[in-house]
Amino acid sequence: MNFITRLSAFCLRKGKMQQRHQSSRRPAVPLGSRILADPAKVFEHNMWDHMQWSQEEEENAKQKAAENSLVKVQWDDQDKYEREASQYWNEFYKTHKNNFFKDRNWLFLEFPEILPEKKREELKTEERSPEETKISSIKSFSHKNGMLEEGEKYQKKNYGSGSTSVQEYICNKTQAKSLTDNPQGKNCEEKVGRLESFPGSNATYRILEVGCGAGNSVFPILKVLCSTPGTFLYCCDFASGAVELVKSHSSYNSAWCSAFVHDVCDDTSRYPFPDETLDVILLVFVLSTIHPDRMQGVVNRLAKLLKPGGMLLFRDYGRYDTAQLRFKKGHCLSDNFYVRGDGTRVYFFTKDEVWNMFSLAGLTEVQNLVDRRLQVNRKKKVKMQRVWIQSKFQKPLLLSLNNSEETTKGTLTDNCTMNSRN
Repeated sequence: MNFITRLSAFCLRKGKMQQRHQSSRRPAVPLGSRILADPAKVFEHNMWDHMQWSQEEEENAKQKAAENSLVKVQWDDQDKYEREASQYWNEFYKTHKNNFFKDRNWLFLEFPEILPEKKREELKTEERSPEETKISSIKSFSHKNGMLEEGEKYQKKNYGSGSTSVQEYICNKTQAKSLTDNPQGKNCEEKVGRLESFPGSNATYRILEVGCGAGNSVFPILKVLCSTPGTFLYCCDFASGAVELVKSHSSYNSAWCSAFVHDVCDDTSRYPFPDETLDVILLVFVLSTIHPDRMQGVVNRLAKLLKPGGMLLFRDYGRYDTAQLRFKKGHCLSDNFYVRGDGTRVYFFTKDEVWNMFSLAGLTEVQNLVDRRLQVNRKKKVKMQRVWIQSKFQKPLLLSLNNSEETTKGTLTDNCTMNSRN
């Protein structure tokens, strides 16, 4: 069994879903475990997890989506919604400010990868008994040793005992120094200086939230990061009004966070940090706002920002969610893509679509789930079938290593060729 297969097996064993149980509170991941065992008790809670649809419910949902898609928005209007997308979202935040969405305090339950591993263990320890903590520490130590041993075996077999670690091989200060010492590259020192001076350059763990809105993910994350040395959070939105709301918040601190206006669909717009800088990218209810024809390009660009081993965490609307079925005729832009009354747009994904997009970007699936829940309005006695897609995709550890090796070989070949000519 090769290294990649064993590495995957380790990760799968570590990430096995905990046994589900019924509870009066929302317990552990993934996707909660408040199960509706007795339909008569449906109005006892606001949300029920892991709902299974009958074939009849599935067919009814498909029919409703087909019906509300019969009449499409006119092409001229569709073009306007695309060109003026940021304006519609600016108007949204001007109207609602930070009062529309609730803070996403569930983020750390579903996406513990947001935090550095050491911080994750600290938070887990706070919730465990001393005996559980001791057992977990032993398992964690054994797991890490196994991973290191497998990595060393693979490294020695393929690159020799003299090769450096993956992180050191990809980019380090020794490589930067070798560039500045090269007399043929007069501009190398200036380039390295620019790379080392970007916001958050001194951090060892960096997170980017794309489509930060008014900060409903930003501030729950910052609350934890402020006590986690070496971490830094970037957040961006193409609605300048949203970014201003984040920056004007009392909890915003430029020592821990950098908020900036950015259009992820604009290939010419640069990020304020180099590629392969980020440990985590958070993409929550934002890709659905982008035209389907442009989604793949966005994902491809984001994948380049991740370090090898970095994680992209995704959550968005799923096919046949209540929000999709509620649209009236005349709001459909294209298949499963709609425009709301305020001009903002939304797409409804399938699990396979998500997998295809991120796989084409060179990322590997860690998790890709359909999250079906029953949302309840207890006062009005209304039940709503909610569907979301939750996914975690990782940048392969060896991808950048192989690319770097090819680049190094190419550089050596070029140097040899130049020397032979001289």
